Amino acid sequence: MSKKNKMTLIRVSGILFFLICTISMLSWKGCAKVQEIDESLEYVVPEEVGWSSEKLEEAKVFAENINSAAVMVLYDGKVFVSWGNVDKNYNCHSIRKPFLSALYGIYRNRGKINLNATLEELNIDDIPPSLSKEEKQATVRDLLKSRSGVYHEAAGEVKVMIDTRPARGSHPPNTFYYYNNWDFNVLGTIFEQETGAKIFEAFKKEIADPIGMENFSVENCQYYYEKNKSMHPAYAFRMSARDMARFGLLYLRKGNWNGQQIIPQGWIDESTQAYSTVSEEMGVGYGYMWNVVKPKGPAAQLFDGHDAFYHTGIGIHTLAVIPGLKLVYIYRYDTDGPFQDPGDATLQLVSLIMNARVSKE
Repeated sequence: MSKKNKMTLIRVSGILFFLICTISMLSWKGCAKVQEIDESLEYVVPEEVGWSSEKLEEAKVFAENINSAAVMVLYDGKVFVSWGNVDKNYNCHSIRKPFLSALYGIYRNRGKINLNATLEELNIDDIPPSLSKEEKQATVRDLLKSRSGVYHEAAGEVKVMIDTRPARGSHPPNTFYYYNNWDFNVLGTIFEQETGAKIFEAFKKEIADPIGMENFSVENCQYYYEKNKSMHPAYAFRMSARDMARFGLLYLRKGNWNGQQIIPQGWIDESTQAYSTVSEEMGVGYGYMWNVVKPKGPAAQLFDGHDAFYHTGIGIHTLAVIPGLKLVYIYRYDTDGPFQDPGDATLQLVSLIMNARVSKE
């Protein structure tokens, strides 16, 4: 090869290298932003896993138009959708609940937590009006199912929770489902009391570090008190889309990560089955701090009739696992400041992404 041809080849290679690097540094809307390469997750082009890049591009435009912060979709552990600020920690809101549920599975397996222990046995009470004798018969398992029958005020409640809260003493323990922040917050108190571990530190040690979460930090999380309502705080997690994707993948893999059993498989099976009906019309139930989509119901039609389990944060942020399709779906929205609820547009986005699937295998 002549010297001139060698120089031409070098220049062309340099241009190609520049273009590749430039493309890899483009953010969602084209602004320069260096995205770190995540070695612990495998990234593929959509066609490799049976999805259409062209149709996904339409979904991406739709996601931009509704001001989505980040979207990730994994098929069998392979990332084929990664849009937006996937490395930024956003408020998880109610998705905090599956995180604590996972910790319960780990520590129950070690004999640190007895799901059949009652609030009375655990010396759990609250500010006046204190718990009644009957309310104190609720078990840890009842709280996990959101069926405690304790309708005390709680930290972090939204208006719909307050408006729909039953009257005190109206339902004995384990006889009625009500999405109850008191149950969820008290589970945090019980966890720390019984294990001697703090929630966020335990999550980092037991889950975040072993599965390679890159953005999670204890300092980014906090307890939220409303002491005029309850002595039990809410526990607010912040997490990035890609770290949340890892958590979803951990559940898809039945708690196993690279040969290490992080969460007992039995707990994942037990916690993601429905013990209550959330919506008969939609075919959605509730497990241990997970919503459960029943197969072939209206909600399952989003996933070609497959069952799934998921949780949302203020009805917007979404962590969903669809085992039958080997999918993990993550949706994030910037809710740290004033925001406009995108409403049903988030479901339209799921449909657009699902309709981009070209392989039914």
